Amino acid sequence: MKKYLSMLLLGVMALGAVGSAQAGAIDEAVKRGTLRVGMDPTYMPFEMTDKRGEIIGFEVDLLKAMAKSMGVKLELVSTSLDGIIPALLTDKFDMIGSGLTLTQERNLRINFSDPFIVVGQTLLIRKDLQDKIKSYKDLNDPQYRLTSKVGTTGEMVSRKLMAKAQYHGYDNEQEAVMDVVNGKADAFVYDSPYNVVAVDKAGNGKLLFLDKPFTYEPLAFGLKKGDYDSLNFINNFLRQAHEDGSYDRIHDKWFKSTKWLQDME
Repeated sequence: MKKYLSMLLLGVMALGAVGSAQAGAIDEAVKRGTLRVGMDPTYMPFEMTDKRGEIIGFEVDLLKAMAKSMGVKLELVSTSLDGIIPALLTDKFDMIGSGLTLTQERNLRINFSDPFIVVGQTLLIRKDLQDKIKSYKDLNDPQYRLTSKVGTTGEMVSRKLMAKAQYHGYDNEQEAVMDVVNGKADAFVYDSPYNVVAVDKAGNGKLLFLDKPFTYEPLAFGLKKGDYDSLNFINNFLRQAHEDGSYDRIHDKWFKSTKWLQDME
């Protein structure tokens, strides 16, 4: 009888351990009362730091709405993009919300939610090159120097589609853009929503925006492998936001208006 009870107790403990191991990021956030999101706040207009030091942006507002639907507070954990996946895997935060493109390479390491927006790579080129550079293909030449932010799809695309060109990346977008403005580089390769703002905000009349995207890039939230309950919650949240109009209101605030530029330095 004692042996039977011991085996039964071990079985219950094992089931408890399995249940604990299967608890997802969203469940843990609800228990904690805080949703922790890893983010590199340098990507206009998705996530950026305003002149008051507050992180604002399209993705930030979307995450605020998600946290509100969960009944928890949102905590943004500033993390460099090139180290954001390792930080997720070592439990520095619950999920990634940092304008992360869903690529097959990244998808081998983490799970992705459904895309919340689709963007593509575009070019900011030196204005004096407007007669020579009509598309990314023209930049695939050793005479040209490209730049972007390290760890982004801008870097990946530069090295893959324009492999013959010289490449030098920076830790943030602004430094890379200024390299082109100052004539040290010929083109900045980056997502279209960022470039449409940067051409005026940082271009100083010296940049030309080639606005036709030449890649397909769905942006999505990142989670640890196997966390299907959290994926289910996030995907249903995004579906609800699209249907009830809240997504459109957030989107239009950041993409159809430039009032937010007044809050930037």
